Amino acid sequence: MIDQQGYRPNVCIVIANSAGQVFWGKRRQQSAWQFPQGGIEAGESTEAALYRELQEETGLVAEQVQLIAVTKPWYRYRLPKHMLKNNQSNYVGQKQKYGLLKILDDAHQFVLDQDRHPEFDDWEWVPYWYPVGAVWAPKQDAYRRALKELAPFLRQCLPEVKNRARSTS
Repeated sequence: MIDQQGYRPNVCIVIANSAGQVFWGKRRQQSAWQFPQGGIEAGESTEAALYRELQEETGLVAEQVQLIAVTKPWYRYRLPKHMLKNNQSNYVGQKQKYGLLKILDDAHQFVLDQDRHPEFDDWEWVPYWYPVGAVWAPKQDAYRRALKELAPFLRQCLPEVKNRARSTS
């Protein structure tokens, strides 16, 4: 499913813990790191694709997370010319909707080999803005813009701070 401009629709998943850190996955047998992501299948909603990819790539299911926000626009990145030569799917890049998910148990053990073609072989929690400078260069602008849109919602992933003001009588 490729749009008229040649972009493949995709979801990108930002999983945040209660410290405001995000899941950062190392691509299997590569030195590249990224958020979980994957294509949206024909007839599939963005939310359905998000939960499917979440389970395939991390082992998390919908009941283990809370969907906080999804970006409104599509964020696009274009593949470098040298990659387009061998691209048999005829797409020029990907357009992504980013979902911010709050993990409900920070101690959860991710299952990276849930799918028969695992995406990741390692992971870590990193500061929220770290991925912008660490992701593959063609994705950096999309990551920056999407994280900027989602940043105001990050506080919903943090524990509630109780009002410690003393009441006066």
